[in-house]
Amino acid sequence: MTVVLLVLAGAYAWSVARAVQEEVSGQQLGDLSYFQSGVRQALRAGSPDVVAGEMTRYSELYGTSIAVFDRSGALWASGGGRFDDLGGDLRGQIELALSGRRSDPGPPVLPWSMGELVAVEPVFDDGNVIGALFISANADRVRAEILTHWSVLAAACALTILLLLFAVVRLANWVLRPMLRVDRAMAAVERGERDARVSDDTGPPEMRRMIRMFNQMAEEIERVIQRQEAFAMNASHELRNPLGALLMRVEYLATGLDDSWEEDVEKTRAEGRRLTQILDALLGMARSGRQDSSFAAVDLVDLVASRIAAWAPVSADRGVSVELRGGARVLSLTDRTSVESAFDAVLDNALKFAPTGSAVEVTVERDAAGCGIAVRDHGPGLEPDELELVTSRFWRSPRDQNVPGSGLGLAIASDLLGDLNGGVQVQSPEGGGLRVVLRLPGEER
Repeated sequence: MTVVLLVLAGAYAWSVARAVQEEVSGQQLGDLSYFQSGVRQALRAGSPDVVAGEMTRYSELYGTSIAVFDRSGALWASGGGRFDDLGGDLRGQIELALSGRRSDPGPPVLPWSMGELVAVEPVFDDGNVIGALFISANADRVRAEILTHWSVLAAACALTILLLLFAVVRLANWVLRPMLRVDRAMAAVERGERDARVSDDTGPPEMRRMIRMFNQMAEEIERVIQRQEAFAMNASHELRNPLGALLMRVEYLATGLDDSWEEDVEKTRAEGRRLTQILDALLGMARSGRQDSSFAAVDLVDLVASRIAAWAPVSADRGVSVELRGGARVLSLTDRTSVESAFDAVLDNALKFAPTGSAVEVTVERDAAGCGIAVRDHGPGLEPDELELVTSRFWRSPRDQNVPGSGLGLAIASDLLGDLNGGVQVQSPEGGGLRVVLRLPGEER
């Protein structure tokens, strides 16, 4: 709208300038017509005094220069002003008039242009040109009038633009502020703030409907997540008691059986322990889903070293050493508890599959993408088509079905790091084994 307004204002300003100039030119032509008859009689009589007095009064009254030139182009009579040094353009207009043609309109007069308004008319007598009547007026008055019109027009345009900007800003705020509130609420829900709602129901009707739908959707999501967590926690709690009673009965029954049943009893105990691990994992996932992450600058090297020390008895019992590589500090803006839980799940998985006498290599590093904790074992590893499945819940490789576990370790780690704007990368390094990298964001500066 501003561009259209400026284009229209420019066209109107040019039109005003031309109209003012044409008005002044019309007045000059009228004055030339007024003097035509007197100048014709004076030229016939060969006496300049017939019109000299009237031309002088006209010049003094209107501040213009008026003169009559004879057929030779010489000055014949004047009402004031100097005509002995006319420029080439003015002399050309006089010669054009002496040839019987009216002078062409002058160039547009603008506030910054210089020069005068000149009009030259031929004087005819019985169809013959006997002289030329010349009028020259100062263009200051015309420029001042045009400048006044333009100033008023510029003020009107500026006021209109300000009003348009005010209206656009109010309209944009009315339309966009509710959208920004919805955007902030959506970001809060993504961060895990389940109670995020948009309380201000303002804006266009479409936005008000969107806000109401968003609030209803957020409430429904919160109810669904609460039901899921409650179900997981209740199921894990409720199943632990009958499972414990079942394992206890197995132990009682095993006391009355001979040694031929020992293998079956041991398999039953292993399955019971596996079910217990699954219930513990479900309970841990439900509880972790209800925790709010507390972000702070965490030294990942110190975190990994403390967790390796905590796992030292387990690694020693399995005959596997854990080696930490990289001694410099690596800071990440993250939640320490969640990272510890994810690292425990990955390290537990590595110790479970690492052969006795081997080493699990843990590396903490920083790169352009952020920070990473890499855990590499020398176990059987995975096939290339199994790498994408390893972070799925309850997935286990067909050849590892006899290894204790629930298939939830890497899935839990992936979920925990996903809430921290990170992720889990599973790789098959050269030399066999498996390399799991926990990706985390770096420290913001």
